[in-house]
Amino acid sequence: MSRPAAANEPIIINEKANPYRDCIQGLANQPITVVHLLRDAINENPAVARDRTFNVPEIHDVVGRLVEDRPRVAIIAGAPDHPAHLLDRPQALMAAIRIWEAGGVPFLFHVPVICDGTAQNNIGQSYSLVSRNNTAAAVNITFEGHSYHAAYVIAGCDKSPAAVVAGLAAADLARAHRGDQAPVWAVFAPSHVLKGGEIPDGTRRLLDKIAADADHAGHDDLGGDIRENMRYILQCTSDEAFAGLLERARLIGVIDGAMERRVLDELAAATCDSKGGICAFNGTGNSSRTMLAAFGLTPPELELLTDVPPFAAVAAGIDALFAAFNKPEYAIGNLLKRNFANFVRIHNATGSSSNMLLHLPFMMRYAGFDITIDDYQDVRTKTPVPEIFAHSLTENRDTFVLAQQMAEGKNRGMESIYRVLSDLGVPMDLDAPTILGKTWAERIANLDNPVDLSLGDKSVIRATPVRARSGVDVITGSFFENCAVKTSGMSDHLLNHFNDHVFIVRYYENEHLCNADFSAPDMVDRLMKTEGVDHDLIAAIVKRNGGGEIDGQDIDLATSRDLLAQGHLSFAFVIGGQGPEAYGMPEMFSPSQNLRHHRILEASSMLITDGRYSGVTKGACIGHMVPEAFVGGGIGYLQNGDVLRLDLTRLTLDWLEREAFINGSEMCANPVDRPERQPLFAARQTRMINRQQDIAASNVMDHVSNAARGIVPGVVDRRAVKPWR
Repeated sequence: MSRPAAANEPIIINEKANPYRDCIQGLANQPITVVHLLRDAINENPAVARDRTFNVPEIHDVVGRLVEDRPRVAIIAGAPDHPAHLLDRPQALMAAIRIWEAGGVPFLFHVPVICDGTAQNNIGQSYSLVSRNNTAAAVNITFEGHSYHAAYVIAGCDKSPAAVVAGLAAADLARAHRGDQAPVWAVFAPSHVLKGGEIPDGTRRLLDKIAADADHAGHDDLGGDIRENMRYILQCTSDEAFAGLLERARLIGVIDGAMERRVLDELAAATCDSKGGICAFNGTGNSSRTMLAAFGLTPPELELLTDVPPFAAVAAGIDALFAAFNKPEYAIGNLLKRNFANFVRIHNATGSSSNMLLHLPFMMRYAGFDITIDDYQDVRTKTPVPEIFAHSLTENRDTFVLAQQMAEGKNRGMESIYRVLSDLGVPMDLDAPTILGKTWAERIANLDNPVDLSLGDKSVIRATPVRARSGVDVITGSFFENCAVKTSGMSDHLLNHFNDHVFIVRYYENEHLCNADFSAPDMVDRLMKTEGVDHDLIAAIVKRNGGGEIDGQDIDLATSRDLLAQGHLSFAFVIGGQGPEAYGMPEMFSPSQNLRHHRILEASSMLITDGRYSGVTKGACIGHMVPEAFVGGGIGYLQNGDVLRLDLTRLTLDWLEREAFINGSEMCANPVDRPERQPLFAARQTRMINRQQDIAASNVMDHVSNAARGIVPGVVDRRAVKPWR
């Protein structure tokens, strides 16, 4: 491990301004925090301090370094009310020791981190995405307000990694404009991975009995759905699915409320390891980990952890940071620019979260680059990227296992991914720089066997692709500008079946109403009684979807159920009014889980929303629709009984003239243009405005760009003018 310059050969930051030398108040205030931080570091890590013969500096020593313009490094950690950040403190204190030892000045601050799991299916979800914007502002404010040069970031889950990147990139952009300060350098150390749990034996027996009782009651579809969910590693995502399944069981009288509560509580208690961490599924948390590494911001020693990293790993990150000082090519803004296309391809190859289509333009626009999801799709479509992640929660191949395989030398994490994709002919930019002071070409030059073939089917990273094309696609249509669909979350069967497929709209103004339908014992009856759904429409839909000629008059509930199970009769469950300006853009995770774990619905139907989905969402789920309903987007004008056509080859979703469709003709149009729909939208908009009262004023996302442009504040959006190519 290379060592930074010794204290008698200090690194001095090359810049015109030194706010501390010119501000006596800063010299009086901030050294106190440094001394306290380093005293805590010694007291809480005595073995580390002893091994390094480390002593707490005096205040005048800190003052001297600040006046000399030694590197001022902010250690940015998360709040300990999020499980991913429970073990941040020992790592932060080790980082403080190494920063001082290397000749710099360490500071520590924390940022709030909203847990999407805790906020799931309740009002908290309306605060989740906006926390990203507020955290970015907090990072930018603190970093600039206290004039730091660099950051060692302990990155966690959900929105915080993108938020911290954005806040630092904004500072980098501002300093380039001012011209008197050095750029911003950063290294990221993602939090450790949380091992998945197992269903306790007693709870498993209860679930087996509930499934059997459902079978005996004539609801074998529910019994099968429960057994299918029991195959999964126990995570908060599977808990959410169990919640929907047990609600169905209660509503049909298989269990009572007390048993429902008992099973859910037992599952919750068995889910998470007490030491915390990032959940092991490949959701937004681990997609963000992938993002940081793909942008070249994470040293290999810190990329995939299963516990607090040893001091040597922390030191490697700090040493990389110090080696980058005074080299603008390794500043955070340039790493974002140079690795943008690389990340798009890696995001697709790893089948990662659709939320990254919000986070990617968000970060890049904070960095000053004029990037939208159109740029994402442009990179994606130029060269199809094969899927090389065999991530499975039913076959013990999650991110925790990937971390173990990396620790055992079975792969080299992100370096292996770069090498595999390059070997497969994907045009990775291997000349792009990384925070290690090396290009990707230099980092993978000696990596002849990127994946240990002896792992076989146990390997998470595959040198042989899982399938030829995967990832997230951008869809356009006749009644909106764009939206996103996670192709990697759809099976080959669904991709083929729903290609050039038509659906009947069933509209909801919130996810709770949608969930009520999914769990209802008379769900099929409800669907068939949807306003606007008549015999002629059903017959036309079934015929168009390959079900042959039928007489709509002859369709009973049993026949309807069969047609749904076959996927010939299909519904589009549309949840509008969930966009960023309307309601904070919450995740529609609960409906997506209910859809996925309801075999009849999964085979036949899709979800559409102007909200977003969980990173672990699977199935036919279309989100991020722009414009959102609240600002007059076409999704706000849809109504029950409308007809939509999905084409996954052309990547289009169109509104079809209903009467023309029934008569055998498919004419694309936009319901916004129909005067008779104006009262419908006006009434919905009034209800959306009233619903906004649920959200505290501090959470209103007003004057922000749309989802395709990252949902950034207007001022950030306007100054994002730089090309990234």
